[in-house]
Amino acid sequence: MRPRAAAAAACVVLGLGLIGGAATGSWLTGESDAAGSSRNAYVEAGELWHSVPVDELFPRSIKGEGAGPGGADRTWNRVAVAPDSTCKDAFDPLLRKALAPAGCLRLLRATYTDATRSHVTTVGLLFTKADAEAMRALRTRFTEEGLDARPDLMPRPYAAEGTVAGDFGDLQRATWTLSVLPDAPVIAYAVSGFADGRAVTDPEPAAEAMKAGATSAPAQAGLGNDAKGIADRVERGLRKTVTAATEKSS
Repeated sequence: MRPRAAAAAACVVLGLGLIGGAATGSWLTGESDAAGSSRNAYVEAGELWHSVPVDELFPRSIKGEGAGPGGADRTWNRVAVAPDSTCKDAFDPLLRKALAPAGCLRLLRATYTDATRSHVTTVGLLFTKADAEAMRALRTRFTEEGLDARPDLMPRPYAAEGTVAGDFGDLQRATWTLSVLPDAPVIAYAVSGFADGRAVTDPEPAAEAMKAGATSAPAQAGLGNDAKGIADRVERGLRKTVTAATEKSS
């Protein structure tokens, strides 16, 4: 009996050692902390729409060093901020249908103009109701099916009366970009056009308008650079805010 008891005790000790070692290894590598931090960041991002000042999400002025055609510097100034709202009437029917799986919690938008006041760009942050898995699935669908490059899935602009963007309507949309973020319940987008109200019959994605040798009027004017540059910088600002909020709450 004694050898059996000793063997059983050894097994218990060995088992506890393995469990403790695994837990210690996880703690040392930060796996558990990383997973928790990821979840916290996702939750923090989804709550920013009602807790962050508008000037932090949409700065009054955005500097775009090297963001213009040929690496030229750009400056964009905010001319209007839309009241935070639901997504009703904010998107064309087909885009609204494509985004429906994520749900709409809140939509925040602002419109900018370039230093010459000849271009206007609306940037938007759509805060969704989706969990991380649903957002990843939506991102995969948009990427694999090329939904972010279809003209019939362009976002709508925010035309603020009494500003340089007063005539920025659906027919004036020239270039756009749209990104389903993989690590936050947010869809970021921007759409650009000419401030003089001219209609654009052949809009193109910002990625196409920014290609070397592109000859369309929006491409030559740098409207693709405006849409992409503003969207990227607003998205970066959002990520910095999420990181700061996560560190503060941890």
